[in-house]
Amino acid sequence: MSEPLFLNGVFKEKIWGGQQLHDLFGYDIPSDRTGELWAISAHSNGQSVVANGTYKGKTLGDLWDNHKELFGHPTEAVFPLLIKIIDAQHDLSVQVHPDDTYALEHEGELGKTECWYIIDAKKDAEIIYGHHANSQKELEDAIEQGDWDNLLKRVKVRPGDFFYVPSGTIHAIGSGVMILETQQSSDTTYRVYDYDRLQDNGEPRDLHLEQSIAVTTIPHVEPSLSMDKTKNNHLERTHLVSNDFFSVEEWRVTGKADFTPDAPYSLVSVLDGEGNLTIDAQSYSCRKGDHFILPATVREWTLDGNLHIIASTPGQKSE
Repeated sequence: MSEPLFLNGVFKEKIWGGQQLHDLFGYDIPSDRTGELWAISAHSNGQSVVANGTYKGKTLGDLWDNHKELFGHPTEAVFPLLIKIIDAQHDLSVQVHPDDTYALEHEGELGKTECWYIIDAKKDAEIIYGHHANSQKELEDAIEQGDWDNLLKRVKVRPGDFFYVPSGTIHAIGSGVMILETQQSSDTTYRVYDYDRLQDNGEPRDLHLEQSIAVTTIPHVEPSLSMDKTKNNHLERTHLVSNDFFSVEEWRVTGKADFTPDAPYSLVSVLDGEGNLTIDAQSYSCRKGDHFILPATVREWTLDGNLHIIASTPGQKSE
């Protein structure tokens, strides 16, 4: 059956979270320390549930395991992507993620390459993106001495900015920043520094210095992005990034726009606006805060309205 899979996600409370997921998107959040919405996820630590149609009430993981036809009969053992919205009311820890090889050996799951679209940012908001060490010894010495000001690269951000964060990149989302994150389906994070914060129980959060040093790319490599943009009638389409794990685009729809798939299935997040999605003469309303999958059974679709969307597809790994 050719129908979209609208999804209800999972909220995560965090020490650094806030209430912007409610204030900007109207979500029914569990508390004013809500840091993340796992909007499209089949990860065991938080699974999205189908909200409509034939598979209503099923988890995304269940569909991946038992309805391979929806995804073009993939060979991967797990659904490969995870889409989040992150609200950083306070600074996130300085952290780094492993690649597939290290993560599978040490954590039993995928590595974590990710990218960020900045949805909102307060004036002068910053992220940490990379480091200044030129050798492993320089990195180790700076961490041991707590020389964070000289080690870490800080970048000011504004709404609409985009950052590609490959595994091995030291990074942190700063306070007052909200992002849409497209990532591999992994929950492995190695903390390098956490500002000496204490949890509710009075204990500091764990750091993972040995693992962090082992997986950090040295020296930091600044990714090169082309950001090709095309405009056709009522659709402005910006290619943000493609790699072995995912391809991500920004769609700005201002009327009626027709689409055909570039991959077996597409993951769609509506950041702003409202409109209609039409598939096989069936119309579905969609609006800011909706997240859905266009499965392999959908061979064409139309979006009509005023919509700002981030869409992703699974990567095409080289053999």
